[in-house]
Amino acid sequence: MRRWARVHSLALFALMFLATTEKASAAARESLTLQTPTGSVLVECFADKADFARPTVLVLSGSKGFWSPAYEEIGRALRSEGLRACLVHFLSPKDVSAIGRAGSSDARERYYAKHQSGWIATIRSVATYYHAQSGHAGKVGLLGISLGAEIALAVSANSTDIDALVIVDGGFPEGYAHPVHALPPLRLIWGDGDKTFPLAVGAGLKRMARRLGDEADFDIYKGGPAFFLDAATPQACAAHLNAARFFASRL
Repeated sequence: MRRWARVHSLALFALMFLATTEKASAAARESLTLQTPTGSVLVECFADKADFARPTVLVLSGSKGFWSPAYEEIGRALRSEGLRACLVHFLSPKDVSAIGRAGSSDARERYYAKHQSGWIATIRSVATYYHAQSGHAGKVGLLGISLGAEIALAVSANSTDIDALVIVDGGFPEGYAHPVHALPPLRLIWGDGDKTFPLAVGAGLKRMARRLGDEADFDIYKGGPAFFLDAATPQACAAHLNAARFFASRL
């Protein structure tokens, strides 16, 4: 487990990256509505025409959806490493509203359990779509945050469509019982103050992947579970670059 060495080495570069991008206008987004067996899903890509030949990273949000300006920073970090970054809105506005009104963690978990199979099927369909695109670089990565991390893990297990995986503060969905025989190259990014998904969850995922003979690294940052979405902070920017560099080296 590598705690602070990678974080410290990235921090200075992250500050330089932030200084060059904080005044930049928001990146243009290309919107696409894909039809899947479970319904339609909106995908927004930080892209221009040159990006069609780049590997694609599908970004899955936490339970609040893509509310944070940090997602703009994540998109820029991925593009700076030569990647096509796409936000997949697997949570509908109705989902986000219902989760926000749930009132307790138990109620939220019940909602997740009811809908997670559909979310997983949706992301599998989106990953298959991007793998098959003409002119596409043929590689797809998944970046999942919190609830999105749960869906990303379930989609990636035993999959041939996912070529690299970054998990931010999340584990397999509650009650997930399918056998896991393989995972793609995996980077785990964690806040050391996360109580919902404590460090032991990330350490367990690393051990699982290593037992399967797969690549897995575990990088820990100072902060709570939402540190990755704290826009414009050095810790978040360093973690975004960490994820982007990992994908660039594997896709």
